[in-house]
Amino acid sequence: MSGNGPPSTRKIDPRTRRTRDRLGDALVELVQEKAFDATTVQEVLDRAGVGRSTFYAHYRDKDDLFLSDLDEFLDAMANLLSHRGDASDRVAPVREFFAHVADARRLHSALVASGRIHDFLELGQGHFARAIERRLAELPRSRGLAAGERTALAQALAGALLSLLTWWLERSMPESPARMDDLFHLMVWGGVDSVEGVPSPR
Repeated sequence: MSGNGPPSTRKIDPRTRRTRDRLGDALVELVQEKAFDATTVQEVLDRAGVGRSTFYAHYRDKDDLFLSDLDEFLDAMANLLSHRGDASDRVAPVREFFAHVADARRLHSALVASGRIHDFLELGQGHFARAIERRLAELPRSRGLAAGERTALAQALAGALLSLLTWWLERSMPESPARMDDLFHLMVWGGVDSVEGVPSPR
């Protein structure tokens, strides 16, 4: 989410960006202190130092703020490699993503407790599937895949990535983010090579 996450890939006026970041940071802080449902818009405004009219110029309510902030974070994180022009064969920034979530473990626990972790996983599935499909199209190693194969494989890999993240957190992060990146990409390229070796039905 906002704060120490990757910069958003969307172009927003700098003044608007600062306001949105302050509101997002305030909400993140508050939901780590109390339940999401118990957090009020007024508390967010007080913590952020933003007026009510300014808030409602950007968001309908605190759910809109939460989902918008989460959506921007996941969009930026999922597309990190493409926007950096990363030259590796990685299709997703697993190391960076896992490290960020680990640093925000308290926030993750708050989302689980409030039931909002489902929003995180649902939005994450969409963003990572699209970003992985984009990377598969960019990388020479996977250019033998047909467009439909890339789409299907990207959906499966995004689901596997989020499942792996959940497993990793629930088991108190037994491996480093870098090791999880390596393991994920062993699975990725094993899958790509398997798909490319299967002839298409005529």
